Amino acid sequence: MDLQLRGRRAIVTGGSKGLGAAIAKELLAEGAAVAFCARHREEVEAAARELCQGGGKVMAEVADVTKADQVEGFFAHAVAELGGLDVLVNNAGRAHPGTFATLTDADFQADLEVKLFSQIRCSRAALPHLRAAGGGSIININAIYGRQPDPSFFATTVDRAACLAFNKALAMEVAREGILVNSVNIGFVRTPQWSNIHQRRAPQLSEEDFLAQTAAAEVPLGRFGEAEEVSGLVAFLASSRASYITGASIDVSGGMGRYV
Repeated sequence: MDLQLRGRRAIVTGGSKGLGAAIAKELLAEGAAVAFCARHREEVEAAARELCQGGGKVMAEVADVTKADQVEGFFAHAVAELGGLDVLVNNAGRAHPGTFATLTDADFQADLEVKLFSQIRCSRAALPHLRAAGGGSIININAIYGRQPDPSFFATTVDRAACLAFNKALAMEVAREGILVNSVNIGFVRTPQWSNIHQRRAPQLSEEDFLAQTAAAEVPLGRFGEAEEVSGLVAFLASSRASYITGASIDVSGGMGRYV
């Protein structure tokens, strides 16, 4: 299927590794030009080198999406380099396991900044350019815990619920301008974040055993997802084949979501 992304210009936040890198790679393979950001220079430079090997236009910059001035600077540079903007993928985020009893105010605030406020800031920065292009797509990467509360990921549960409300409200507000806003909600997908969770929860197990046991207990399909199983949906939502989809909240979770 030709998704007709050739010539589209996309920004991916948190694009240096894991899901963000897979999304950037997928969009490039479909012919889009891609700019991405992340916080760590070494990771940004390494990802940019790898992505450039596949061909296509790649722009990379160090930026922290929890800092408003860095978001503004990155978007200005990225849009200038790409020559405009058609697609924003709000992917930046990180897992912060913990219960209500163990999480501090600072933990909650940090999680809110990297999840909800990064989507707010980046969408605000993107909208003038999407309007100038005559429309476009914003795709927010969220988590099923926004709809299915889990006290062991308490901050994620609270903040992703807010992200889903943001997704729906923004979709309604900008629909008449030809701007589509959708959410992709992941369950257990193999990313570097899970290496950190493994070390916190069960360092006595090998990572493969930990992931297998976690999936067996939680995922109807019985396994973790792969980043490429998410990136394909993101590319579809960025394409003209998804031109009548907005305000949607789509799970990629192996059947984890216990809701209708």
